[in-house]
Formats: sequence, C-alpha cells, structure tokens
Amino acid sequence: MTIRVVGKLSPARVRTAKPVGNRTNLLVGDGGGLWLQCTLGEGGHVRRSWTFRYELNGKRREMGLGPLHTIGLADAREKARGLRQQLLDNVDPLEAREAIRRGQLAATARTMPFRECARLYLELHQDGWSSKHAEQWHSTLRDYAFPALGNLAVADIDQAAVLKVIEPIWKTKTVTAGRVRARIESVLDYATASGFRSGDNPARALLAALPKQHKTHRVEHHAALPWKEIPALMAELRQQSSPAARCLEFIMLCAARTGEVTGALWSEIDLKAKVWVVPPARMKSRREHRVPLSDRAVEILGNLPRQGDQVFPKFHNKALSRVLGQLRPDVTIHGTARSGFRDWARETTNFPDSIVEAALAHVVGDKVMQAYARGDLFDKRRRLMTAWSEYCRTEPSVAASAVVPIRRK
Repeated sequence: MTIRVVGKLSPARVRTAKPVGNRTNLLVGDGGGLWLQCTLGEGGHVRRSWTFRYELNGKRREMGLGPLHTIGLADAREKARGLRQQLLDNVDPLEAREAIRRGQLAATARTMPFRECARLYLELHQDGWSSKHAEQWHSTLRDYAFPALGNLAVADIDQAAVLKVIEPIWKTKTVTAGRVRARIESVLDYATASGFRSGDNPARALLAALPKQHKTHRVEHHAALPWKEIPALMAELRQQSSPAARCLEFIMLCAARTGEVTGALWSEIDLKAKVWVVPPARMKSRREHRVPLSDRAVEILGNLPRQGDQVFPKFHNKALSRVLGQLRPDVTIHGTARSGFRDWARETTNFPDSIVEAALAHVVGDKVMQAYARGDLFDKRRRLMTAWSEYCRTEPSVAASAVVPIRRK
C-alpha cells in the first residue's frame, strides 16, 4: 500500500531552495500535488512560486498558485488542500477557476458605463479619422449624450433613455440630433460586439418613433458671396497686411477648406514646383489632394515668416471668420471660397465639371467610376486655378463681365 505524505517541506527549506550546478530550474515537492518551483534569474536572483499538479480523467494538469513572497507555506498548503477536495468531487480546479473568472468578467461587463464604452470605441476608431471629425465625435457625445447616458450601464440603455437625449433637440437642432443618435448607435453596436450588452440596438430602433428629418429641418447651405463680388473682396484683403488676411486670401485662391489651410505644413509645399500636397488625414475624402499653386499663392507663401513647420500658425476658424465678418458680415469662408469658385467656373468658363469638382477635392461617381478615374487632372486643374487667380485680381468694375475661355486644339 502506497502512503501519501504531505507537508514534507520545512520553512527553512522553502526559503533556501534553489537550482544547483548548471541547472536554472528546480521543483521541490511538499506532497499531495503541491510543488515549490525555483527559477534562477539574472544576477543569481531566485524566483520561487507554488504550483499544483494533478491528474483527472487520465489528463495531467498544472495550476499556478502564486509567488512565495505573496503565498507563504501555510497558505499554499491550505490552497492545495482545497483543490484536492475539488478533485474528490470530480471537479477540475482549473476549469472551476476559469468559470469564476468568466463570471467576474460578465459581472463587470454588465456594469460597463456608456462613457467608458464610448472612450474605448473612440480609441479604436479615431486614428482613421480627421482631427476635426474626432473632435466632433468628442464634443457631441460630451454635450448631448453623456449628461443623460454617461453613467448608465450600456446593458441598461433602452429606447426611453436614448429618446431622453434626442427628443429635446430633434426639431431645433435636427442635423446635430441625427448625428448624436447615429453615434450612440455606433457605441452601442460596439458594446454588443464586445459582450457588454445584448439584444437590439435601441438607438437604431428609435428611428421609427421620430419624425422624418426632411420634414422637420430645412437644409441651409453655407452663405456665399456672389462670384461677381469676389474680386472686390480680394482687393480689400490685399490692402490689409495682417497674417489673417493673407491666410484668407490663400484659402480663396486655393478654393480650399479652412482646416486644410490652417493645418498646412511647409513640408507639404514645394514652392519651386508650385504644388501643395494635402495629406489624407486633413482631407474630408481621406485621400491625398495635390493643389496647384498660382503665382499669387506662391507670392503669399514666399512673404510669410517661417516659425516652425506650420505655415499659418495660431489661426483657427473663428478667428478667420471674424476677419471676413468685418468685410462681409453675412457670408461664410466655406461658402465664399468654394461655392463662389464653383459658381464662377460654371458661369464664366468652359472647364468641364469633372475638373472643377476635382479642384474642390470632391469624390464624384460610384466606386466603379472612382476605380477607373485614377488620375487627378492636375495639369488641367493648374490652368483652372491660374484662371481663378487672375479673375480674383480683376478690377472689381470689370469683374462681372469677365469670361475665361478654355483653350481648344
């Protein structure tokens, strides 16, 4: 008859056990499946930890119990005794511990707050977004969703909770409300995929209970200065010496979005080749955009002081809008620079719409058309932007009658 002996190790043996000779590991048994594992590390330091070895249904398994500096000899023996009792009941100790861990994770998941889930969603996605789009996500969730939903567990959010966020602003701020609802929907979809909630997405189901957006909101376009009045505005800008006036003039000459210009870097610009390459991260289309620079645009850049890599430092949309507002109080930069350019091109030139849209970095056509249209029409766009620059410097008195023909072979 085999007699199983437990409690073979003494406290002194536990403290001093270490590998000898050329060995880097040593296992010392206490009996009953409990082992002290000793590993030789750098500088002769010995790491000691407990492990429990057992066999169940013909399978040998091993389970770590913790390091010696945390689990003493008496505690390790008590843990091993409890595991042997589980084995007597035909319970696998490793599977039992994993079940406890899964239960704890499930309990934590059920209490995941919306604010934290939104943070995880943003961390996952915002590297692929423009800085402006990421800021819009942050601000809309902060201002509208978090006050009502921020501390609620995502598992407990229902249609009534989402409606509490959306209903107050659906008629007065319809576009914003639509974006908030869609962003809540995305966060809750992420929560479902991550196991933090289950069931239908209440933000998606809520659409059926809300009035249609087109019945509650009239689309308002960016207020634009009529194209015939743009030369007068450009003349007034040229008379000003402020850096803000030069930035606005450059925006107009390039028919660019404000954020594309205020974020421009000298490393993106080749003055000799007269080209500015805007990286995908700052483009709405998420595609690189080459901008042909007119002589006046190059002149503006050549006269700017260089303070680091940023071309127009310390400028933002509100500051530039104030400068424009002093000259033309009822228009926007976006509407004047881009809509004005497009209206001028269509009204007074023979340049095809495809070239005008390419100059505005608009994505035209379905995915099949985009796949075949791989060129950016750069040379043709250079002629267009040169003509636009010349028009912008036209005497205001004759600007209204200016017509720019395209050369034909």
